[in-house]
Amino acid sequence: MQEAEHTSRIPGFYDLSAEQRLAVVRTFAALGDSDTEALRGDGGLNLARAEQMIENVVGVFGLPLGVATNFGINGRDYLVPMAIEEPSVVAGASYAARLVREGGGFAAGSDAPVMIGQIQVLDVADPWLARSRLLAARERILELANAQDPVLTGLGGGAREVEARVFEASPVGPMLIVHLLYDVRDAMGANAVNTAAEALAPLIEETTGGRVNLRILSNLADHRLARAWGRIPLEALAHEGFAGEQVGRGIVEAWAMAAADPYRAATHNKGIMNGIDAVVIATGNDWRAIEAGAHAYAARSGRYTTLSHWSLAGDGYLTGSLELPLAVGMVGGATKVHPAARAALKLLGVTSARELAQVIAAVGLAQNLAALRALAAEGIQHGHMALHARQVAMAAGATGALVARVAEQMVREGTVRLDRAEAILGVMREA
Repeated sequence: MQEAEHTSRIPGFYDLSAEQRLAVVRTFAALGDSDTEALRGDGGLNLARAEQMIENVVGVFGLPLGVATNFGINGRDYLVPMAIEEPSVVAGASYAARLVREGGGFAAGSDAPVMIGQIQVLDVADPWLARSRLLAARERILELANAQDPVLTGLGGGAREVEARVFEASPVGPMLIVHLLYDVRDAMGANAVNTAAEALAPLIEETTGGRVNLRILSNLADHRLARAWGRIPLEALAHEGFAGEQVGRGIVEAWAMAAADPYRAATHNKGIMNGIDAVVIATGNDWRAIEAGAHAYAARSGRYTTLSHWSLAGDGYLTGSLELPLAVGMVGGATKVHPAARAALKLLGVTSARELAQVIAAVGLAQNLAALRALAAEGIQHGHMALHARQVAMAAGATGALVARVAEQMVREGTVRLDRAEAILGVMREA
């Protein structure tokens, strides 16, 4: 990738203090004082604002907010905000992005932001006849759905298609499931889709002769997929005595286990979601919806498997790709209410929900690469141990410089446990 002045490749970023990193981020994204304060936490979510967001508020809960570097996606550089409590994730994504950068950076794409509204029709004498009648009324249904949100339709969104699926047998008998495909533009879309589905219920009952029960969005947003792909020169994978080709082959072999075995696929995909969820949370999006959609998509064939794919192309490169549903938005909900989420979106500099989904997919692929490389070249614990040891040291009561000293001794011993941290801390305090 051509290095530019405005670059996410920032050598030594890890070694800076938190305030110094924030200053770099502020310059990169031209953040104002309020955005900077929100990212720092000083101007973030307060009790009064939180009380307007959910019920029974008693406080606010913080997560560390890190920034992943080195991301070049579709020829553009990004610094990526990630909210997560787990060690190694931000560092792993940054390192993997640097490896992909050596192969030209990530390419990414995303589908139109089309969501699915589901309408359940029961008590239908002949569900197949009802389906035919419903599809014949397509234009009326789309017209009524579009009338519910003239602002959204004015922006180019709105109802796109009507589908109908017959279930001849279910625990409550035959049912017809109607799908309203709805373009939600830069929103996540739950409110718009649910509103349209509610409005359609009387017309669908009239058309089918059945009784409408559920009218609700589906989180298996398989019309709203995002994908990312990239390649890494094998020589860039060489590590501490391991040849690059050996590491690349180990990555493919580790991926193959996930492709074949759902027990491994669950952990493999969890690693992907480490990166994805962290960006989704940082930008104020619904990570639970993303998780549900991703895992349902991983099982779409009837067997749970990996969301990513890795191969050795035979041209000296390791190639990887990732595809999953990513229903994320930039308008409405916490993306507008939470000050830190607004600042995170400004830091990213994305201009549409589709672009945001592409960045998130690239982060998921990077995180997957980082985890597979660690497994193939050094063992997952090696890189994770030092950061985990710091958490254990703090849990034992270490503060200041003692945190690093206790952590370093536990890593040297290969024993990272709370009881050992307490013992080491006691000795150091007496010295």
